[in-house]
Amino acid sequence: MNARENHPPITISSTDLQRLESVLESAQYRDHPGAPALHTELERAKIVSPKELPDDVVSMNSTAECVEEGSGRTHSLTLVYPRDADAAQGRVSVLAPVGAALLGLRTGQTIDWPAPSGTLRLRVTAIRYQPEASGDYHR
Repeated sequence: MNARENHPPITISSTDLQRLESVLESAQYRDHPGAPALHTELERAKIVSPKELPDDVVSMNSTAECVEEGSGRTHSLTLVYPRDADAAQGRVSVLAPVGAALLGLRTGQTIDWPAPSGTLRLRVTAIRYQPEASGDYHR
């Protein structure tokens, strides 16, 4: 069994794909420690036009509500490009392990999030904001 079989299916928009590929090709982020994980996610994703992206999918600049399945703790996370990351504000870079793992997930799907205390399992419980669902295709 390869590693991709352990991950839930994901969907991303063609616009996010294009922008993320540009990030990964940039001198600033090409050698970032999180780049290989993001590459892997992009390779396995189903790509759709922004207008076809289901409204329950985490896309770039989406805000997702998540729950830690072990503790029941909830988190509101906004998936952002590296330059916009701010952990204190819940703005998670797509190059962070949890950010790359959140990309393309649908409500109800889970991811394993590496943490200092071990692996945490996060379940996406709701999408509070998704640019595509709001008609904001130029974010």
